[in-house]
Amino acid sequence: MADLFEAAGLTPHAPAPLADRLRPQSLSEVVGQDHLLGPEGPIGRMAQAHRLASMILWGPPGTGKTTIARLLAKAAGYEFQQLSAVFSGVADLKKAFEQARARRLAGQSTLLFVDEIHRFNRAQQDGFLPFVEEGIVTLVGATTENPSFELNGALLSRCQVFVLKRLDDEALTSLLAKAEAHEGRELPLEAEARAALVALADGDGRYLLTLAETLFNIGAAKPLSTQELGQVLQKRSPAYDKDREEHYNLISALHKSIRGSDPDAALYWLARMLGGGEDPLYIARRLVRAAAEDIGAADPMALVLANAAKDTYDFLGSPEGEIALAQLVVHLATAPKSNAVYMAFKAAQRAARETGSLMPPAHIRNAPTKLMKDLGYGKGYAYDHDVEGGFSGQNYFPDEMERRTFYAPKGDGAEREIKARLERWRAAREQRG
Repeated sequence: MADLFEAAGLTPHAPAPLADRLRPQSLSEVVGQDHLLGPEGPIGRMAQAHRLASMILWGPPGTGKTTIARLLAKAAGYEFQQLSAVFSGVADLKKAFEQARARRLAGQSTLLFVDEIHRFNRAQQDGFLPFVEEGIVTLVGATTENPSFELNGALLSRCQVFVLKRLDDEALTSLLAKAEAHEGRELPLEAEARAALVALADGDGRYLLTLAETLFNIGAAKPLSTQELGQVLQKRSPAYDKDREEHYNLISALHKSIRGSDPDAALYWLARMLGGGEDPLYIARRLVRAAAEDIGAADPMALVLANAAKDTYDFLGSPEGEIALAQLVVHLATAPKSNAVYMAFKAAQRAARETGSLMPPAHIRNAPTKLMKDLGYGKGYAYDHDVEGGFSGQNYFPDEMERRTFYAPKGDGAEREIKARLERWRAAREQRG
C-alpha cells in the first residue's frame, strides 16, 4: 500500500489541512458565534442542560456550522451521525433512521447532522417529520440559504432556526493568531498585508485558514507587502448568487438607498451587484421603477433619464454602459422624492374595486349617435378650453360616487407648482358648486 502512495507522490500519513487541524475541541473555542454559544446563548444553554432541540443552523460558508453540530453532540452526550444532502439519497436516510432507532432502544440519543439540507427536495424533507416528532433523531440541519424559502413549513415548525454571523475582523484575526501558535511561527506578512488577508477572507474562517496555510507553505524570505500578497493569492469573488436571497437583499438595498437620498450608499450597492455578476439590465429595470415610484412627479425627468440610461447601456454594453447606470443612480438618489402618484394610483385602484361598474356622469359620456344624444349623453358638457381660466370645475366622478382625493402632491421639486395649481382649482370648483 505504501508503494501506491509513493507512486502517486503522496505519503500514507499526509498531514490534514490546517483548517482541520485547528478545528475547535469545545463550543467555547468556536469564534464569532457567542450570541448562540455563550452561557446565555440558546445553544449554549442546551449544551449545559444536555437536552437538545432540533434546529436549523443558517449562515454563510466557513462560520462553523458543522463544527458546532459535532461539538454539540459531544457536549450533550449524543451520538453524532452526519449526512450530506448533496451525496445522500432516500436509502441513506432510511439507513440513518434505522440506526438511530436501534440506538434509541439501547438508550442512546442521536444527533443527525444534515449538511446543505436545503438540497433535499420537498418530499425528502417531509421524510424527516415522523422521526423528529417521535424523538428518534434530533435533527441539526445546516444551510447557507434562507430557510423560509428553501425548507418546508412543516419541517421548520419542528425546528428552531439559529442564524450564524459572518465572522468579523476580530474573529478572523483570532483565527490567524491560533494558526500562528499552532505552526510556531508568524505569517510572513507586513501589517497592511495582514489586514488585507483578513479582508480577502470575506467573513469565511475556513477560507482564511486555507489562505494562511498557503502562506506558511511558500516559506517567504521576508514579510510580504499587500501587492506581493495579491500576487501570491488570487482574489476571491464576492459571495453573490443571482437567484438566491443575496440577489434580493442587494437590489432592495440599492432601491432603499435611492429612496433614502443617499447617493454614496446607492453607488456602493450598485458596484456590489455589478461586481457580483448581476445582469445590468435587471438593475436598469429596477431603477426605472424607482424613478416612477419614489421620485414621480417631483422630478418628471427622472423617468425619462431612467429609460435613457437603460438605452445607453443597451447601446454600449459593459463596462462603458455601466457609467450611465451610475449617473442615473446618483440622479435618482439626489432628486426630490415623491410617492404621491404611486399612492394615488393604489388608492384609485381600491376605489375602482369598491365601486364596481358605475357609469360616468351623462355629460362626459360619448355621444356618437342621435339615440345617445336623446338620452342626454354629452348634454351640458363644458369644453374647458372655452371657459375663462381654462377650468370648468365640472364633476367627472360617477353620479353615485362622492368625490374623492387620491393624488396629494408632496410639495417638493416640480410638485410644488402642481400642488399650488390643484389648490387653486379646488377652490374654484367649490366656488362654482
